[in-house]
Amino acid sequence: MARFLTMSGIPPTTEELEERLGQTVRATRIAQDLTQVELADRANVSLGAVKSLEKGGGSTITTFIKVVRALDQQSWIDALRPPSRAFNPLDLLEAQERRSPRSTDRPRVSRARAKPRPR
Repeated sequence: MARFLTMSGIPPTTEELEERLGQTVRATRIAQDLTQVELADRANVSLGAVKSLEKGGGSTITTFIKVVRALDQQSWIDALRPPSRAFNPLDLLEAQERRSPRSTDRPRVSRARAKPRPR
């Protein structure tokens, strides 16, 4: 799995990642010869939302997705998806068996005996 690291070799903070993402959005917008106003209009988001995203000030997932679509960069979202594996129900069964012991492997717990009835 690829990991992002800073120059010092430690993982970047959330703020650093937001800043990188904002720089990428800005560079892509400029490469497409769009103004922030035009991008906001295309994405159907506010101008302030675009400015905040580009500055690395944070954004909602919805705003990010709208902007990515307006820039025709859906591949960015696809890149976030983990690689898909063919689903095999037997793999799921094996994983469940590894996690929980079978009922025959569990220690028996004696139940308290019922109180005798008075005579």
